[in-house]
Amino acid sequence: MARPKASTLKRSKPTDKASMPDVQSSRDVRNVAIDRVGVKDVVYPLRLRTRGGGEQTTVATINMYVSLPHTKKGTHMSRFLEVLNAQTSEPVTPRRIPSITRAICERLEAETAHLEASFTYFIKKEAPVTGTPGLMDYRVTFECMANGTEDFLMKVSAPAASLCPCSKEISEYGAHNQRCRIEAKVRFKGELWIEELVEVLERAASCPVYATLKRPDEKWVTERAYENPKFVEDIIRDLAVALDGNRKITYYEISSENFESIHNHNAYAQITRDKR
Repeated sequence: MARPKASTLKRSKPTDKASMPDVQSSRDVRNVAIDRVGVKDVVYPLRLRTRGGGEQTTVATINMYVSLPHTKKGTHMSRFLEVLNAQTSEPVTPRRIPSITRAICERLEAETAHLEASFTYFIKKEAPVTGTPGLMDYRVTFECMANGTEDFLMKVSAPAASLCPCSKEISEYGAHNQRCRIEAKVRFKGELWIEELVEVLERAASCPVYATLKRPDEKWVTERAYENPKFVEDIIRDLAVALDGNRKITYYEISSENFESIHNHNAYAQITRDKR
């Protein structure tokens, strides 16, 4: 195919940004405010300090939103990414999340801004009898809101094991057991390690779960759960008692879900409490 002559090629003229219409900032006549509008699933590196004095770098999925008044047609989506990338040329850290959220609020001239960063956090965990090491993965989310002040919350999800007290009581031998997922979203004072909250969650279950187990470990886990039967209600109440006794925690939303092994449904319980 013959190439077109140079004289026939159209060349775009440089665009004057100031002359381009700003549709997002135009007025909207429907008179409907929007609580949250923004961008989701932004993949970004995150660096955290560990309780043992080291560091862990992971990949976070970040959501950023602002409130939009009823008078504005839209928000400027590109500005969320501008703020995120202008704040740091390195991985984001938890300490910087409030300042990034505040910068989003200011850059987009919004009353309220929200930032959520969800990621996988790894903790080295030794088997209970043999001490065989393994890496356990936990889902963690940092949530921050800025509206003149910053509000920061941390959510941790931990797998564990539960054994049914009723099954144990009525059966001649054995009892049905299953994995469960225990979650806690907390507001706290000072410094709260992810590892610290994970330990609180796992203590509320019949037994923790592990990445690597040898036969002596399996025996210990099986017998430990059998000796410590708990309904989903027991798990969530024990967790509430533990968090009530933690002076760092000022607010919590907690839940436990049992992935039932003998039913075609799950069992669930949830508690929310503001301690202030």
